Amino acid sequence: MTADRWSRWRERTTSARQDSPLPGHFPAARAEPATVRARRRRVAAATGIGGAGLLGISLSTKAGSPQFYLLTMGLAGTWAAGALSSGPLPLDTPPGQDSDRRHPVVMPVLTGAGAFGLFYGAARLARHIPPLNRAIGSVLHYADDGSTPLVLLTACANAVAEELFFRGALWSLAQDSHPLAKTTLAYAATTAATRNPALVLAGTATSVLFGLQRRTSGGILAPALTHLTWSLLMLRYLPPLFPAPRPAEITRD
Repeated sequence: MTADRWSRWRERTTSARQDSPLPGHFPAARAEPATVRARRRRVAAATGIGGAGLLGISLSTKAGSPQFYLLTMGLAGTWAAGALSSGPLPLDTPPGQDSDRRHPVVMPVLTGAGAFGLFYGAARLARHIPPLNRAIGSVLHYADDGSTPLVLLTACANAVAEELFFRGALWSLAQDSHPLAKTTLAYAATTAATRNPALVLAGTATSVLFGLQRRTSGGILAPALTHLTWSLLMLRYLPPLFPAPRPAEITRD
């Protein structure tokens, strides 16, 4: 091979490597018009403030009360309405990109189950740390004292709605500059409105996981399925680890 042919061959192969995305990575979407981004910013700010306020209020109401279910369903509606009104949201892998990864179902569900396993192990340890034991128990009593169908309904609605907003609208707004870090910080700030350290820790950890799925899959379907699986398993198997205190224990405290 002559030097000239060798040079042309290197140029072609280098160009091909540069144009090919890394496995599991999808290039950033085409830049949105300034008006679209401005609307996303306004909607995201209003939704984030409203959602954080509703979350804090809902977990200060009595477990099993009508107010609790109204507030939590209103919270899901806030996240969903804010996300859908902000602009287009990607469901899954963009057309023509790594078609074998499109419409993921099995892996997100398995990921949610694996995440639950880690949280279950951490919860068993947290039972021996009084501040975390109280923090986790104060949240799980909403599942114990409430109507199981209504608790499951509100949990599923909020799981999907949160992904629509945080891994959908907010991710699209921040996708040009560290979207994983920004959406994780936003989610942690939202859960901080509950003043519950266990929720803040869990929210931060899961936000990283769901954000990685959003980045890898290119859409909100995978993190939504993982969030649903994780939430349902947590509600099913975690409450027995943190039984409500008996009246005698409450009196002694």
